[in-house]
Amino acid sequence: MGVPVGVVTFPGSLDDRDAARAIRRAGADPVPLWHGDADLRGVAAVVLPGGFSYGDHLRAGAIARFSPVVGAIVEAAQDGLPVLGICNGFQVLCEAQLLPGALTRNVGLHFVCRDQRLRVESVATSWTGDYREGQEIIIPVKHGEGRYVIDPDQLEQLEDEGEIVLRYVGNPNGSVGDVAGICNPRRNVVGLMPHPEHAVDALTGAGTDGLAMFTSVLDTLVHRGSLDPGLPRLLLDDPAPTGGTL
Repeated sequence: MGVPVGVVTFPGSLDDRDAARAIRRAGADPVPLWHGDADLRGVAAVVLPGGFSYGDHLRAGAIARFSPVVGAIVEAAQDGLPVLGICNGFQVLCEAQLLPGALTRNVGLHFVCRDQRLRVESVATSWTGDYREGQEIIIPVKHGEGRYVIDPDQLEQLEDEGEIVLRYVGNPNGSVGDVAGICNPRRNVVGLMPHPEHAVDALTGAGTDGLAMFTSVLDTLVHRGSLDPGLPRLLLDDPAPTGGTL
């Protein structure tokens, strides 16, 4: 059995099955996690996928932040669990204060959907170790509220601490500093607006540049052990949780 990686489903999630497929292609076992259940089922990492959780009522991610599963994820992330938030998942992570800043309406107020060039700024996270620093990759974006905002002092702190993970090459939404993705100080939590799960197959979409994000976390957990010495090292033949599929 492969490493169990949880994929959360909220009411309004769109890309949970795509994320599960990407995890499976990377060699891990996707484990479904329901928004109303605080049990993380023993997973080794978690993906919060894209979509419109709870219909984006109030604002994107604002209600999902109070769901039982997110409460459990926050607690586990503080103990070092690798967490990846994609698009709406990034918005949820910011609302839950696992990541700083906020995502607001795109400049021009238009929904943007296109293959997007990105530059990898940090490979020192649980989710980017299989890239090269400075590498340019193509990953699709599709969002209307993807403009990352943060006050200048905090942006400078992100820069100084190496917590900007990805930058846009050709900013599609007006994000400050061309920020496409960031991480927390412990580097186990990463949020990004682009969709790596849509770039894992050479036959469809933008290519396979997104696959390394999912193989990176397996490399972190299996081959190198955790980036955080407080986390246990996992083995590929550990039994995965049962009871549900994605």
